[in-house]
Amino acid sequence: MRTRIRVEQDVFAARQLGREVAREVGLVDQDQTRLATALSEVGRLMVAAGRDADVAFTASTDGVPTLLVEMAHAVSGDAERLASQLVQVRRLVDTMEVTDDEPGTVVRMSRRLPAGAPVLSHDRMDEIRERLSSHVPGTPFDELSVQNQQLIAALNEVRAQRDDLARLNAELEETNRGVMALYHQLSDELEETNRGVVALYAELDEKSVQLRAASEAKSRFLANVSHELRAPVTAIIGLGRLLADDASDDLTSEQDRQVELIRGSATDLLTLVNDLLDLAKAEAGRIEPNWSDVDLKAVFGQLRGTMRPLATRPEVEFVVEEPTVASMRCDEVLLAQVLRNLLTNAIKFTAKGSVRLSMERAGGDVRFTVADTGVGIPPELQERVFEEFYQVPGSHALSGKGTGLGLPYARRLVTILGGAMRVTSVPGEGSTFIVSLPSGENPLPSAENTGEGRPR
Repeated sequence: MRTRIRVEQDVFAARQLGREVAREVGLVDQDQTRLATALSEVGRLMVAAGRDADVAFTASTDGVPTLLVEMAHAVSGDAERLASQLVQVRRLVDTMEVTDDEPGTVVRMSRRLPAGAPVLSHDRMDEIRERLSSHVPGTPFDELSVQNQQLIAALNEVRAQRDDLARLNAELEETNRGVMALYHQLSDELEETNRGVVALYAELDEKSVQLRAASEAKSRFLANVSHELRAPVTAIIGLGRLLADDASDDLTSEQDRQVELIRGSATDLLTLVNDLLDLAKAEAGRIEPNWSDVDLKAVFGQLRGTMRPLATRPEVEFVVEEPTVASMRCDEVLLAQVLRNLLTNAIKFTAKGSVRLSMERAGGDVRFTVADTGVGIPPELQERVFEEFYQVPGSHALSGKGTGLGLPYARRLVTILGGAMRVTSVPGEGSTFIVSLPSGENPLPSAENTGEGRPR
């Protein structure tokens, strides 16, 4: 569709035609007004410069359907002036370019059609051309009336948007007040919580000091009592031995039995006193490992010789396997003490089957295993056996009496050596105690010196 602008009245006619074209191809009311306004402003500038302008409307259906408007006059060199005057008009359309082409100066504008616009088929465009060809331009006053109506509609829309914006601002302000109130409430609660946490930490620090003092007092008490008890208990054992000696006066059978009971009780009491003293030393941190290269074959041979006399029941097989690692960096005395305690405990609670000591390398550690086929330990009590004086209910030692201090002392020594001890057990089938110790040249510092133990 084409038209020509020669005088001012033609600008109004071109504006009307542009609006009709925009309406026919499916542009919404606002876009119709924008395109008509852009077209009339370009036409006004051309007429004001004394130029006749040809206007062409084209529908492009390639890709996104678009309405194209091309306005041209035959004089070249006017592009720069028009481009500077059409800066604001560019905002009314999707694209605009002003060029000096071979026919003269050309202004090209485009506006994309909305997604819901009818499809511009050939038949539909023929219908649009037929309707537009019968279009009769109105007078400038008619166009002015239409512009006024459009302006009023735009003002009403702006007013409605302003009212919506005012309402949204009021809602936002109310929301902000609520957020600030919530923020202050949360800040107060957080401050109160922080005060509670600080008070809790202070109480925990105080409790920690009290616990350390109580632990130190317990260790001093155990050490002092052990020292004080050892002398009289040793004297009782000596006196009992003298009474039962062949060089002493003969005793009746009842007196022999009673003296033997005294000696047995005193021996058990001396064992308890020694265990208490050892545990007090370990807890007080007075045991310092003497690191050296330990010959494990010699250690295992010594254990085999010293522990075999305790395994007197023929139903129990006592086995100390040959070590698979020749040596390791450790404290020989403490290591032997740990393994001796575990073997003694296993022999006491094994009526038949076997008690076995073995070892293997596990990464950078050496793993010692003491396995028995004794009474076993229920799962819920397997950690409690490492508590002082705790004995599994219903389990009775088959030889000697237990003090409940052997396993806690053994685990304490393992921790001092930088290792870890754990137990796996099935009631009625036996228990397995596993000791893992580092084998490297640089042993880990003991937990007594660092305040930490190896993770178990």
